[in-house]
Amino acid sequence: MPSRAVPMDSRSRLSRRLRTALVVALVLLPVAAFPYLGRALVVQDPLQHADAIVVLAGARAARWLEAVDLLKAGEAPRIVLSQGAVEDGDDYLAKRGITLPTDADLARDAMVKLGVAAGSIAMLPGRPDNTAAEAEFARELAQRSGWSRIIVVTSKEHTRRARLAFRRELAGTGIAPIVRASHYDDTDPDHWWRSRSTLRNTLFEWIKLIAYAGGLGA
Repeated sequence: MPSRAVPMDSRSRLSRRLRTALVVALVLLPVAAFPYLGRALVVQDPLQHADAIVVLAGARAARWLEAVDLLKAGEAPRIVLSQGAVEDGDDYLAKRGITLPTDADLARDAMVKLGVAAGSIAMLPGRPDNTAAEAEFARELAQRSGWSRIIVVTSKEHTRRARLAFRRELAGTGIAPIVRASHYDDTDPDHWWRSRSTLRNTLFEWIKLIAYAGGLGA
C-alpha cells in the first residue's frame, strides 16, 4: 500500500513544535546546569606518595597550609612554593634597590614557625603569571630533580584547570601530577552563587578554563 503523504499544514505544525522544543531545551539546559557550575570545577585525585608538593600561587595561606599537612603526614619530603607573577610596583621598587618579600617568602617563614624544616621548602623557579606557566616551571624542576610524581595543591575551584594544565604539560614525561584541593579553602562550590566572591571566582574560572581548553593560556 503506498505511503500517505503528510499534509503541508501538518509538516509546518511539526516543524514549529520542534523549533519550540529546541528553544525550550536551550533555555532550560543552562538553568538546570546552573547549580552545578561550581561543583563541576572541583576535582580531587587520590593521594599517592610523591617527590614534592607544589603549591600554586593565588591564595594567602589556604593552599600552603594544606601542603604543610601533607608534608607532616609523610605524603612527600618537600614543599615547592610558586612565587607568582611580578607586579609593576615590584619592578619600580627593584630599580631603586628595594625588594619586598613575596607571598611565597612570607609563607616559607610561617611554615618554619609551624615546624617545617627550612631545608624542606623550595621556591619554584621563575615568576609565572598563570597556571600554564606554573606547570611549565614545575616540569622543568621535576625533570632536573628526577622526580616521578608531584602533588599539586590549589584552591577548590581552581583544581580542574590546574589538572588540565599540569596533565598537558607533563604528558609524555613520565611525571604524574596529583591535584588536591586545600581543605582550608572554605568556599562552597555547591552554593557558589550565595557569596559575591565565590560567584565572581566561579564565573571567571569558567572563562579561563574554556580559554585554556582552546589554547589561549591558563
